[in-house]
Amino acid sequence: MLIPRQAVPALAADTVAHGRFDLAADAPRHFSLLVFYRGLHCPICAKYLLELERLVPEFEKRGVKVVALSSDDAERAAAMAEKIKASALRIGYGVALATARAWGLYLSDSRGKTSIGIEEPPRFAEPGVFLVRPDGALYYGAVQTMPFARPNFADLLAGLDFAIANDYPARGEYIGPL
Repeated sequence: MLIPRQAVPALAADTVAHGRFDLAADAPRHFSLLVFYRGLHCPICAKYLLELERLVPEFEKRGVKVVALSSDDAERAAAMAEKIKASALRIGYGVALATARAWGLYLSDSRGKTSIGIEEPPRFAEPGVFLVRPDGALYYGAVQTMPFARPNFADLLAGLDFAIANDYPARGEYIGPL
């Protein structure tokens, strides 16, 4: 389990149109926002990433760099980027499933074709959203076992406004005895 205020695992991936993403070198003013999505096969992911693409400038105004990541290969990631008409949003691909698991993401096996007729990969990671400080410490994390009911980006922006203005600390850090 990832613990707020502690270092997150290393993470690097190629992106469709923005070169190589390396969390350790991302250098945001306040946070890196990592949005793990299931892959091209997921229609809910496309809708979610479409909203994220629209809001990337709002995150950037707050000193937050944004990347969406999946275990899809380059071809499927490029198809997702095309589907959502990504220009500002970095679309990373090829995240190893062992890396996804190290980030606490749930893994699923393929059930064949989805409702939009696209074959699921044999195995893939379920969604997760993370805010990571420039020093590599976890600030916020949300993981899911299902593709629906994800964190709302407008709510996240409002939370960031409060957190940045008030130097609000990461919560959930206690790991001592109970």
